[in-house]
Amino acid sequence: MSFKQGLSGVQAAAEEQEKWVDDSSVDHRGRPPLRSATGSWKAAFFIILIEFSERLSYFGIATSLMLYLTKVLQQDMKTAAENANYWMSVTTLMPLLGGFLADAYLGRFSTVLFSTLIYLMGLAILAVSQLAPALKPTVSLRRHETLFFVGIYLVSVGTGGHKPALESFGADQFDGGHPGERRQKMSYFNWWNCALCSGVLLGVTAVVYVQERLGWGAADLLLAAVMAGSLVVYLAGYRTYRFRVPDGSPLSPLLRVAVAAFLKRRLRLPNDAAELHHEDLGALPPQEGGSKKKKKRMLCHTEQFRFLDKAAVVDGGKWLATVTEVEETKLVLAMVPIWLTTLAFGVTAAQVSTFFIKQGSVMDRRLGPSFEIPPASVFALAAVGMILAVAAYDKLLEPYVRRAKGAAAERGISILQRIGVGMGFGILAMAVAAAVERRRLRSPSPASMSVFWLVPQFVLMGVGDGFALVGLQEYFYEQVPDNMRSLGIGLYLSVIGAGSFLSGVIIAAADRATSGGGSEGWFGKDLAHSRLDLFYWLLAVIGAINLGFYVLVATRYSYKQTVAKAATASSARVGHDIECANVAGDTA
Repeated sequence: MSFKQGLSGVQAAAEEQEKWVDDSSVDHRGRPPLRSATGSWKAAFFIILIEFSERLSYFGIATSLMLYLTKVLQQDMKTAAENANYWMSVTTLMPLLGGFLADAYLGRFSTVLFSTLIYLMGLAILAVSQLAPALKPTVSLRRHETLFFVGIYLVSVGTGGHKPALESFGADQFDGGHPGERRQKMSYFNWWNCALCSGVLLGVTAVVYVQERLGWGAADLLLAAVMAGSLVVYLAGYRTYRFRVPDGSPLSPLLRVAVAAFLKRRLRLPNDAAELHHEDLGALPPQEGGSKKKKKRMLCHTEQFRFLDKAAVVDGGKWLATVTEVEETKLVLAMVPIWLTTLAFGVTAAQVSTFFIKQGSVMDRRLGPSFEIPPASVFALAAVGMILAVAAYDKLLEPYVRRAKGAAAERGISILQRIGVGMGFGILAMAVAAAVERRRLRSPSPASMSVFWLVPQFVLMGVGDGFALVGLQEYFYEQVPDNMRSLGIGLYLSVIGAGSFLSGVIIAAADRATSGGGSEGWFGKDLAHSRLDLFYWLLAVIGAINLGFYVLVATRYSYKQTVAKAATASSARVGHDIECANVAGDTA
């Protein structure tokens, strides 16, 4: 073959890659997607819109929940805070189940569809509990309370499927193997969160205004209408989407590796990783119906958790895993310390929609002679901080650091560095919140202290979210095995859920430790008889100690390494000869 013919073949292959998407996704007819007609921003736009409406609904409920529990359901502050934290915990832990179902059985598109319908049912029940005369809290508080909790926990179930499946479905619209779309995917998580925060802003301003002026029932009807409209928009983008077909439980390969490694624990590991069992992607058997089995990215062999490599030792037995399956198990195992060391940030994040809002409710919220800011609307400051942080990161910080690193750099700061910066902002926010609360308690007239004293702590937490939460989203999407990305988003959300649960535990423990002997402790019947400043300092100290452990874990972390597409199946058998691509675009 001549040089010209070889060059022509390379060009033809490049043109083919540019025309078709080759990442195991399919279009709405089950065929390989045409790049120009599917995916990318043209599809992500529809998906981002429904996320906007979901966040509008969620924060329209969540930011007013503490006030609703204390004013309408007449709960004391400690009970209301515990109930709010438990609800947020369930809401952010449910995505683990929803993500699993989306990856294993339902698919992400269908999971979003079904969960949105459940979400709508919850909003409808909340509206009925407010509008039906016999169910109003002034008529039957017990009946209203029961229906109210049924409604908000149906919202939790809907969120459990909606959040992990929708965000990962949006990221699926970008081909990670295509240079241009891979760069777009990095921006996708930033602009996803800008849309999210825009929904938050309207949720804590416009929706809260409707709650204050027209009543809770009118607000719930408005949220249900917006959610129904966004569902129509979501379905309108059906032909532009790229779909991932579920192929069973993503946990099965991990369990197979664990069992195989245990059964072969007495075997000797080979000195050369090439002697381990590698999957031959060039000869995958066809599935039923004649369709070809879904392609799977191969992972490079790593030296971490070497005991798991025994699962890929060829010994003639039936328990045999591939190197890729072993490496996927290593990825999940390596995530455990990252997950644990980010929980402290989840605890600090839980304060924004509980005690921060409660602080605002007892401060001077007047704007001019005739307008008063609703307490829940103060949360808008955190959303503004997050939008500014995300925009500055995407358009200023990231391009600058990338240029400083050199033209070959795909990313400025690493994912885990971004998370660490956000955790630092969270600690600073707790320290500032403690100082402001201390000043409020010492003020001769606490109620006359302007709510704008809370601006620094809200904005700092918003900036922290812009770094840590967006980083956690990208980390748990990119670093999990490819077949469990919805579950990965569920893991990210579980950081916030477990953090909210831990916040409730810390509140209960601190209350027991500081009360007794006639003293109300840190958490009295209202803020005037409480010491939130000491509680905030406790969270700041916990966060600072935890950040030290996080830095230690993050500096030892190895990012996912995939076998480059150009590598052949045979070359994949010699680990040091193949070209590995860093999925995160970070240094290992």
